[in-house]
Amino acid sequence: MTRTLPPGRYAAAAKPARPRRWLAWVLGAAVVVIGVIVALSAYDRFTVSDIDSEATSFDLVDDSRLDITFTVTRDDPSRPGVCIVRARSKDGSETGRREVYIAAGPDQTVKITAPVYTSQPPAMGDIYGCSLDVPAYLTGG
Repeated sequence: MTRTLPPGRYAAAAKPARPRRWLAWVLGAAVVVIGVIVALSAYDRFTVSDIDSEATSFDLVDDSRLDITFTVTRDDPSRPGVCIVRARSKDGSETGRREVYIAAGPDQTVKITAPVYTSQPPAMGDIYGCSLDVPAYLTGG
């Protein structure tokens, strides 16, 4: 037995709502954009550097100076670079730091010796890091 409702008294049964396709497209596009941003950020952070350095030796000159010798290798030697070298005391704390300008030139690998003046007796020297982004104050510009 089926029941029939009086006509006009009740609203017609609503059709089940279908998911909106445009919403799925917008969400999908947002996920792709976020993925591209994350990938570019990771690529920028973890790619091989255009400049590489290695400390080869250091010489303890006196209680307030250390001379550090290091090599710098650039993919493009026509670009100048900058390296930060530092001296550390026996307990490992940094006691001196210096920026060293690496001039552009014909050689891909250059060897440099730079003095680092310290506030306490130095025990060792190392390279903090190098970059091709040279600050203007080092170039006089």
